[in-house]
Amino acid sequence: MKKSLFYFILLLLVKANSINAQLPAPFNAILPSIQDSIAKKVLASPNTYRLQLVYTQIDRDQNGIPRFTNHILYADPENYFNPASMVKMPLAFLAMEKLYELNQPGVNKYTTMQFDSNYQRQVAMYVDSSAQNKKPSIAHFVKRAFLISENDPYNRLYQFVGQGPTNQKLLAKGYSSAKITRQFMGYTEDQNRHTNGIRFMDEKGLPILKLAPQYNKDSFQFGAPILIGDAHWNSKDEVVNAPFDFTRHNNISLVDMQKMLQAVLFPASVPKQNRFNMTDADRLFLLQYLSQYPSETDYPKYDSAHFYDSYVKFFFQDSTHTMPKHIRVFNKVGWAYGFLTDVSYVLDTKNNIDYMLSATIYVNSDGVVNDSKYDEATVGFPFLNQIGKAFYQFELERPRKFKPILKNQVKQYEKRNPKDTRPSILNADN
Repeated sequence: MKKSLFYFILLLLVKANSINAQLPAPFNAILPSIQDSIAKKVLASPNTYRLQLVYTQIDRDQNGIPRFTNHILYADPENYFNPASMVKMPLAFLAMEKLYELNQPGVNKYTTMQFDSNYQRQVAMYVDSSAQNKKPSIAHFVKRAFLISENDPYNRLYQFVGQGPTNQKLLAKGYSSAKITRQFMGYTEDQNRHTNGIRFMDEKGLPILKLAPQYNKDSFQFGAPILIGDAHWNSKDEVVNAPFDFTRHNNISLVDMQKMLQAVLFPASVPKQNRFNMTDADRLFLLQYLSQYPSETDYPKYDSAHFYDSYVKFFFQDSTHTMPKHIRVFNKVGWAYGFLTDVSYVLDTKNNIDYMLSATIYVNSDGVVNDSKYDEATVGFPFLNQIGKAFYQFELERPRKFKPILKNQVKQYEKRNPKDTRPSILNADN
């Protein structure tokens, strides 16, 4: 009995060592250090969990100029994951670019907008109750899309940029994996091709600029069918014993998503083709709300107990629901259909380290898609937190030739007014 137990343990050790040996550097120095049983289970079955990782080391010269080295594990544009709310990030970037290219006096990210209803099921918008002035604007849509990942602001940014220009621009910028084909409105393919007429208004309520409704005539090349799961719930709340078809859903690779974030954080570090054209003030605005916490923000005034500081910081999301004061995470997350994704830049101004980490995982053990029964709380979030800790610890110990003092590009974050007695927002569609 003792002898058989010895061989069993030996077999497990050999298996573990063989798995570790298959990992490329530096993953083979980081992932084996994780002792959490849930994380080890995921790492032992990366195909089951559709795991993808992109880790970027940032090394600086004596002048603080960064050099980026990408390390990729299992990341493959052909290995589909549903980006979910991740698509809000490129739409925010493209919205700032469109404002820049419009170059219209009086029209900027703070200018009041009005959205008409010009096609089937479109929803007009003239008021935003969560804004200080109760009026919609690009700036407030970005806040809502980034702070807790609200859905309707994404729809409005999509309507502003347009389906055709969104995909044309991302392709021209070199993000060839990107196909952003739908809003979060339950629309048909035809309805998603149509976007609302928009007006920018001055302080007197008079129109400054009118944008006609758009229709995208371009076709999409979707490639091979993307079928996932064993069964799914359809739009009629019926169970269908067949995989869920993601073929025509939004799609962006993890590598492209991380490069987009790098292009806005450090424009000079990527080829000119990959960059987004905008003013530096607009770029810093994006960075502020990619890294600001709900508890710091008055408008919208989110309930900080429910929408806690690490709410959309998956790599740092643990039971404390807090964030270290010396760390800022510039990131976007997505979660839907059992897919969890985080694309992050981590800045530690106490230890003077920074790096990028992106991951996606699929946690749907029952194989039924669209039933709202996923293993996010038991597998997905704990796993992302564990690898977040492992890479952060590795970065703390990783030797660097030069370690200059790092400064946050965002000069100042907001502070919530403690005397504000307005009720907090407890519920949001995200």
